[in-house]
Amino acid sequence: MQARRRTSYAPAPNPDDPDAPTARLPHVERGEPSTVVRLFGSPDFFRLWLAQVVSAMGDWIGFLAVVAIAGRVGGGSGAGAISLVMSARMVPGFFLAPLAGVLVDRWDRKRVMVLCDLARAAVLLSLPFIESLWALVLASLLLEVATLLWSPAKEASVPNLVPTGHLTTANSLSLAAAYGTFPVASLVFALLQKAGTSLDHVTALSFARFGQAGSAAIYVDVLTFVASALFISTLVLPPSRRARQRDELDVDFNATFRELREGWEFMFTDPVVRAVMLAIGTGLVGGGMIVPLGDVFSREVLGAGAAGFGVLLSAMGFGMAFGVVTLSALQRRLPKTRVFTVSVLGAGGSLFAAASMSAFALSVLFVAALGVFAGSVYVLGFTILHETVHDDLRGRTFSSLYTLVRFCLLLSFAAGPLLADRIGVRVALWLAACTIVGAGVLALTSLRTTSGEG
Repeated sequence: MQARRRTSYAPAPNPDDPDAPTARLPHVERGEPSTVVRLFGSPDFFRLWLAQVVSAMGDWIGFLAVVAIAGRVGGGSGAGAISLVMSARMVPGFFLAPLAGVLVDRWDRKRVMVLCDLARAAVLLSLPFIESLWALVLASLLLEVATLLWSPAKEASVPNLVPTGHLTTANSLSLAAAYGTFPVASLVFALLQKAGTSLDHVTALSFARFGQAGSAAIYVDVLTFVASALFISTLVLPPSRRARQRDELDVDFNATFRELREGWEFMFTDPVVRAVMLAIGTGLVGGGMIVPLGDVFSREVLGAGAAGFGVLLSAMGFGMAFGVVTLSALQRRLPKTRVFTVSVLGAGGSLFAAASMSAFALSVLFVAALGVFAGSVYVLGFTILHETVHDDLRGRTFSSLYTLVRFCLLLSFAAGPLLADRIGVRVALWLAACTIVGAGVLALTSLRTTSGEG
């Protein structure tokens, strides 16, 4: 048992090892750290975080713009066109993400992120001139492929840019960058729509087609990805050991399948990784049902109307923010694996309690608690994986995790309404809560036997 514990977790960084994170951080042995270092862990991670902020902003603006363009080119079947385009963004991930993880572990990750940002900028630049639905579907597919490579490359790079003790804060900041930018992006998109209408009357700018839906937003979106590429190009991020050992242009299908199998075997056999990924995925299945069922629950069970659904979602969002901030403040004093399993169990219990309430205020309170625990599960889950998975396997692990997240969210969105029709909204939410608790029990069992914190 003790031997398994040592091999499951990555060894502590050696300051004399050039591949160790702290060896590349100039602030480690230089007296009082700067404000940027205290908050972000290192200047390099600060630049990566800025790149993620503008990249996430671009993703959300691009998402809204593509939806608007799909409605335009779809003609009378706008809803069907939007569905087809969104499928082109979602479905490929289930098939291409495992291969993307292999490539990220094999290639220079800094170069991957820069090239993916520039590729997304180039594809977006073509969108205002697209007039057919199939061209838009192809563009959406290319955008998704670039994202499938960028995201695991970014996650695999984080432990190489910050000290191990700062990973919880780093993941909290990454979560804020990924999802906290959506409200801002929505506002920017609305303002750009109006600005595009005004610019459309300028004859000298008629070639840019500002008057078409989403065009002005697309041009700003292009700039966000170029800015992200510039930020990442300044990082001090040496290639991984595997990237240094092989020719990136060498095509070896046998090696590719072997590395793919190696990654899957690791994820299925390592108890820590398996428990964390199962808990995150199952938690998303249960917690994701709040989105398709929350409106019905608010109107039919709580009697709070459609406005009540907005309050429930806001409560969950504020709860997540509170949980993430609290984790960042207490990270050095918290046993990560223990808090992770408690958070999974707490998320299931909070969802069960929220679904059991008949008073709107009490339901809002428990949904807020669900947000606190869900945010903790997300941040600590990513942190444990960053600390556990060796650099050679990190790209494949996080690529698979993103695929799992995507699948579980789609499953919850699809299964939630069907279950509600069959067994009722409240019972469906109870079932989702029990599923989360079951995953928490499995995670508790696995992590207790492999972690020194148990």
